Amino acid sequence: MRFYHHSRNLTCRDPQGAVPAGTDVKLTLDILEAAEDVSFSLAITLGGQDLLLPMTVGRGRALAATAAITVTMPDVPGLCHYYFVIRRGDRVWYYGAGSGEGALGHDLPPAWQITVYRANYATPRWFCESLCYQIFPDRFARSDKELARKRVSERAASGRAASFHEDWTAEPDYRPNMGRPYYAPDDYFGGDLAGITEKLPYLKDLGVTCLYLNPIFEAFSNHRYNTADYLAVDSILGDQADYDNLAREAGKLGISLMLDGVFSHTGDDSVYFDRYGRYGNGACGGQDSPYYNWYHFFRYPDQYECWWNFNTLPNVREMEPSYLDFITGGEGVLAHWQKRGAMGWRLDVADELPDDFIRALRTRVKAENPEAVLLGEVWEDCSNKLGHEGRRAYVDGDLLDSAMNYPFRDAVLRFAAGQADAFDLNEVLQTLRENYPAPFWQACLNLLSSHDEVRALTYLSGAPHRKTVTRETQAHFKPKPEHAAFAKQRFLLATALCLIHTGVPCLYYGDEVGMEGMGDPFNRRAYPWGNEDKELLEAVRTLTLLRAESNALRRGCMRMGALGRDIFAVLRYTVGCGDSGAPSVSEQEVVILLVNASQSERNVILYPGLLVEGADATQPVMLAGQYKDLFTRETVQIGEVYTGTLAPFETRVLRKT
Repeated sequence: MRFYHHSRNLTCRDPQGAVPAGTDVKLTLDILEAAEDVSFSLAITLGGQDLLLPMTVGRGRALAATAAITVTMPDVPGLCHYYFVIRRGDRVWYYGAGSGEGALGHDLPPAWQITVYRANYATPRWFCESLCYQIFPDRFARSDKELARKRVSERAASGRAASFHEDWTAEPDYRPNMGRPYYAPDDYFGGDLAGITEKLPYLKDLGVTCLYLNPIFEAFSNHRYNTADYLAVDSILGDQADYDNLAREAGKLGISLMLDGVFSHTGDDSVYFDRYGRYGNGACGGQDSPYYNWYHFFRYPDQYECWWNFNTLPNVREMEPSYLDFITGGEGVLAHWQKRGAMGWRLDVADELPDDFIRALRTRVKAENPEAVLLGEVWEDCSNKLGHEGRRAYVDGDLLDSAMNYPFRDAVLRFAAGQADAFDLNEVLQTLRENYPAPFWQACLNLLSSHDEVRALTYLSGAPHRKTVTRETQAHFKPKPEHAAFAKQRFLLATALCLIHTGVPCLYYGDEVGMEGMGDPFNRRAYPWGNEDKELLEAVRTLTLLRAESNALRRGCMRMGALGRDIFAVLRYTVGCGDSGAPSVSEQEVVILLVNASQSERNVILYPGLLVEGADATQPVMLAGQYKDLFTRETVQIGEVYTGTLAPFETRVLRKT
C-alpha cells in the first residue's frame, strides 16, 4: 500500500500551518493505489484528549482515492498532534512524520503538529517590516576619548575593577586581568550613547529602522548583564540626557530603540542585592530590606540561588509581588523607559522566566504602547519548547511577540558553509513556518551573528566550534587561505537569505564591514571605523536598501525551496497577500533570490509552480517580465520559467522592473 500526506502542502492540510483557536482544519490522506477492505482513522490529540476518529474515503484527485476528515481545533491555545492509522483485518499500519511527508510503518510514528493560537493575536506591523541592528554599546562608537578615560577612572576609584583601552583597535582582554588569577569582563573601550547618536546617519544610510541595544543600565561589567540599577544609565555610557537625546534623534530618522531587559537575575553589586554594602539597603544588608524577598537564600547572607551558579548573578523570584510591581507596575522599569522612547524589549534568557511573569511583562508593555514589541531570547523552536512547568506558551498570543531566531541562523550558516544541503535548509525553514503562528513568524528576529555566538564571517571561514578550543586559540584563529577566499561570498549568500526571507533581519554591528571573531569576547571587538571592508559594505547595503524600499520584501508573500542539493530559491511578491489595494498579477512586484552554496557552477531552473509548500503557494505570481540583477546591474528577460547558471558561491538577486 502507498499513501501520501504532506503537512506543508495545501492539498493535504487546509489551512496551512498554525491556526487560530476554533479553526476547522481539513486533513487528507491520498491513497495512491487500490486498497480493498481497508479502514482509515485519524489519531489526534485535541485539548489534551487522545482521540481516534474515522475518516471518509472518497474519489481522489488522481489515482485511487482519498481519506479525509475535518477537525475543529480547540478554543484554547496549545498543540495538537496527529497521525493516520490504517487497518486491514487484524493488521495495523501507521503513517506519520514530525513535519512534511509521512512514512508508513508498523510502529507508532512521529506525529505532525498543529499549533493553535489566540484568534486576536497580532504583532506590531512596523517591527515586522523593520531592519534591526544590534549594538554592544561599549564597542560600537565612543564620542570622546578623554571623557571615556575619565568615566572608567571614576569607576575604578569607586572600588570596582575597571580598565581602559587607550587603543580602540586593541584586542579585548581574555587572559587573567587586573592582577587577578582569572579573566573578568571589566575592560572598557568607552563606547557610549553619544557615540551611537553620532553614528545614526550611518545607520540610516544602511536602511536600519530598529536599534537593539545590549544592556545600557548601570552595571559593573562591559556586558552589563549584571544589573546594578534598572532606572539609571550606566555612567560609562553617559546619563539620562544622553539616552533621551539618542531616542529623540533616532526617532527623527525613523529608527526605534529596543532595550535589553535582564529580569531573571541582578548583579550582586547592586542597589537590590548589595553584597558589598555599597548602597546600604540591599538584601544582604538585613532581612528587613525591601529587596530581601526578591532572592532565595539557602544560608543568609552568603549562600543563595544564582544564575548558572555564578555567585555574582543572584537569581530573583520573579513572581514576588514587590519585584513584579517594580518591573511591571505603572511606575515600574518597563513604564519608565517606554515613557522615554523605548519601543521594545528583548528579554534575556526568556526561557528562564515563568510564563506568568512574561504575561505580566506583556500586559505592561502593551498598556504603555500597543505598538511596542516584546521579543524573547529562546534558542529553540518556540512552539514546542518544554520547561519545568510544561510546554512554554511563547507563541500562544499572550506572551511574546516573537523571538530571536537561532534555528534560522544555524540552518542558514550550515548551508552556506557546506555542512548541510539545500533540502536540509528547506526542511528547517519550512518547519518553523509551519509551527509558528503567522504573526509570530513574521516578527522573528532573523540573525546570523550575536554577542553570544561566533560571528558569521568567522563561522564561514572554517572556524572550529568555540566550545572545543581555548580562548588563546580563539584569539589567534586565522582561516586557511582556501577558506578565506570564499568566506565573503558565503557571508553575502547567508546575508541575502536573511534579508530576503520573511521576518525581521538583524545585523550584528560590524558584520556588514567584515568584522570577525569567535566566542565572547572576540565577537565583541570594537567597530573598525576607518578600516571597513568597503566592498563588502556596499554589497550588504545593496541588499539592505532593497529591503527598505521593497513592499515585496517587507510585507509580501514568500515561496521558497531547494532547486537541487546546492541551490536554494526564495521568491517574494506582493499580490494576493491581503494588502489593501494590492496590485493585479501583471503589476506585482517580484524579487527572486537564487544562491549556489557549492564550489562548482550549477544550472538553475526555477518554476514557481513547483514551490508549493506553505499557504502562500495559493497566491498567484507572474514570473514573466523584465528584471534587473542587483549586483551586476544587468537587465534580464524572464519567461514563465527562469533558466540560468550560477557561479560557485554566487548570490543572484533579480527584481522585476
